[in-house]
Amino acid sequence: MANREDLHALLLGILGSNNVYFQPPESVKMKYPCFVYTIEATPIEYADDVNYKTNDLYLVKYICREPAEEIRTILAKTKGFRFDRYYVADNLHHYVYTYTFY
Repeated sequence: MANREDLHALLLGILGSNNVYFQPPESVKMKYPCFVYTIEATPIEYADDVNYKTNDLYLVKYICREPAEEIRTILAKTKGFRFDRYYVADNLHHYVYTYTFY
């Protein structure tokens, strides 16, 4: 089963920089563009009342100053990513995805 470090490495490779943050505290000064990700949930599948399978579900945000069509295209083609929503806050574009390992 893949883990959080695998997701971190995947995001580093997509972005091409070290601006990838896992559950950053408020004190962290982020550099843009960046990925910020958190654990959203851990769905559990049961079989015969036994925990059969768990996969962490992550919330992944791509945050940038300009619209990001290239990253959207890459994530759309990457297994495990599902686009959730888009919004602008503090003059920054936020593209929100859910990610789960398969």
